[in-house]
Amino acid sequence: MSYSRRRFLKTAVAGCSGFALSSCGWTLAKVQTDRAIATSSDELHIYTWANYIDQEVVDAFRAKTGIKVTFDVFDSNETMLATFQAGKAGIYSIIYPSDYKVTQMRKLGYLSELDHLRLESLSNLLPRFQDTIHDPGNRFSVPVSWGTTGLLYNSEKLTDSPTDWSYLWDNKDKLNRRITLMNDVREVLGATLRLLGYSYNSKNPEELKKAYDRLQELKPAIATFTTDAWRDQLIAGDLLISMVYSSDAVLATTQNPKLKYVIPASGTSVWSDTMVIPKTAPNPDAAYAWMEFMLQPEVAAKLTERLSFATTNQKAIAKLPPEVQSNTSLFPSMETINQSESILPMERDVLEAYDRYWTKLTS
Repeated sequence: MSYSRRRFLKTAVAGCSGFALSSCGWTLAKVQTDRAIATSSDELHIYTWANYIDQEVVDAFRAKTGIKVTFDVFDSNETMLATFQAGKAGIYSIIYPSDYKVTQMRKLGYLSELDHLRLESLSNLLPRFQDTIHDPGNRFSVPVSWGTTGLLYNSEKLTDSPTDWSYLWDNKDKLNRRITLMNDVREVLGATLRLLGYSYNSKNPEELKKAYDRLQELKPAIATFTTDAWRDQLIAGDLLISMVYSSDAVLATTQNPKLKYVIPASGTSVWSDTMVIPKTAPNPDAAYAWMEFMLQPEVAAKLTERLSFATTNQKAIAKLPPEVQSNTSLFPSMETINQSESILPMERDVLEAYDRYWTKLTS
């Protein structure tokens, strides 16, 4: 079955043997008593990206807490935010927005400030995720995963390995109609801005226009703008190269070694996805229990192994097999990280400019 970070994961795994939680030292009492949560509600609804939750972790959480988890998935931060703005997010007690959306959601008044006394394991996070530019001091969010954006290509079909975004333009005739770019305005315009020597987060109208014009040059060669529907075609050879998230790329390369992932030399985005509790959460007690559960090193390590995303949990990294710890597609070097940028929130008028270019580009 094909699946990705942005596609619904329907894997059903019987039992909870993969977690060995009985010996990890975590107890629900650290968050709230079993009786208190069961009295408030024994159900937790989660809104998340795909490939961050599977049936095994859901079963393990229920075995530990008695709380039944159901989750829905979204395919973009914009879809997730639109759910809030339409007033349809009231059933969810945990949401998984990307880092830069946390800032926007906080300003819109959607998020509850976290009680750190109920999150004893926050200190398990890597230092750089304990005080981020998007949410200083983790007042509203708990980073759960991170990664890069890059190019995934079929090495049997493309023997000249790409090293940068410029490869797409330099080889657009050979790649004609066999390229996919993400369905994400900030990533696509950001990568093109970076290629031109500008910031991923440029607000300069002239720089944005240059990036748009450069993308128009490439547009005839692009098969489609998609964040996750590239997988089967890339494996089959119908596509040659796709712009993807590292977590999707690592999963794809484990399924088919002929696929190779490249982090562009001129720089890319370094993103993280988080857990937040909305102000409308019907079951905040269960939400805190879920957060604390997900911060356990044993849980985070097993999820990283099974679902191929980079954990933010430093104690979990220590529990990963050496070949996973050394996988630079999952855990890139500090040199690569320093060469790249996080996507930052922007003022409304700047976002409207991005969106106008995006509408013209994808129409």
